[in-house]
Amino acid sequence: MTVLSGGRACGAIRYACTAPALFCLNCHCRDCQRESGSAFVPVMAALRAAFEVVQGTPRYFDLTADSGHTTTRAFCGDCGSSLFGLPGAAPEIVMIRAGSLDEPSSFKPSQDIFTASAQRWDYMNPELPKVSRLPDPPAS
Repeated sequence: MTVLSGGRACGAIRYACTAPALFCLNCHCRDCQRESGSAFVPVMAALRAAFEVVQGTPRYFDLTADSGHTTTRAFCGDCGSSLFGLPGAAPEIVMIRAGSLDEPSSFKPSQDIFTASAQRWDYMNPELPKVSRLPDPPAS
């Protein structure tokens, strides 16, 4: 049973996830700013074992994250849109870009992270907790 699904507007790539989101964040790190061309990236974490690309083949690029681990970012080779990330610091999860979800209204951020890198012109929801760098992993 698919709980989360999404893909690109061009239709070249589709994904599905059979588990609900673990957590949702707004990431303000410089890598996310560069990827999005904006102030932050809204991301939804899901179990990698429950996630699969069901149509098409994404293209990937690696970067070294602030954690020192390699993070792999997936995007559509046809339209260039971001899809998801595979964080080297947490290989058991996939970070789905909220804008790629079929139902983006299901995204409900719990906090803003990497606020030390946030742009001064970015308006952040004052009701969300702020973490200056990478937060501690959620308790299991």
